[in-house]
Amino acid sequence: MPDRDDDLKRLLAQAGIDADLSQPALELDAIMQHWRRRVVKRELGQRALADLGLELDLPLLDVLMVVWAPTSDFDDTDAGEVMVSTVATRLGIDPSRASRLTSELIRLGLVRRAVSQEDARRAKLELTEAGGCIVQAVRRYKFLILGNFLAGWTEAELATFIPLLERFSAWSEASEDPSGQIAAEIDRLRKSLSQPED
Repeated sequence: MPDRDDDLKRLLAQAGIDADLSQPALELDAIMQHWRRRVVKRELGQRALADLGLELDLPLLDVLMVVWAPTSDFDDTDAGEVMVSTVATRLGIDPSRASRLTSELIRLGLVRRAVSQEDARRAKLELTEAGGCIVQAVRRYKFLILGNFLAGWTEAELATFIPLLERFSAWSEASEDPSGQIAAEIDRLRKSLSQPED
């Protein structure tokens, strides 16, 4: 019985992607799909909220993290004050949703508005002491779980894995196609969709 990915492997070969890379690519994709499903379900975040006895939902926790977080957590270049617009941008949500979530956190006493030091006409967002306690507890929970998991890894494994993961994380944005074969195969795929075979 032929492998259901034989056609895919042939396509990769036509695009100049070595056959030795086909199987690792398929295996990596399977791992990423499994990981994506778990991330979408927010399993660790749900566990943290339950184990810590927090009566918040994950979108509210996300906003708390945005208000607290250093820019490195969100890949910003602007290290300025956090506004409602910052929440919307960092979470990729509509500004009106960001405003509603922020208002709910203010109502719960976890976030407060303060006068911006950069522009007195604007309000910046700050965590209250209670909001800060929640953020610290959730972050500590996460790193206790992660640290415990990584305890079984050697220094050499971590020194190899972290830079490779960082390098790999950019794969879907990679656009270099020196031979032009990938672009040609994508063009063929597009044409096959607009002119299906009978």
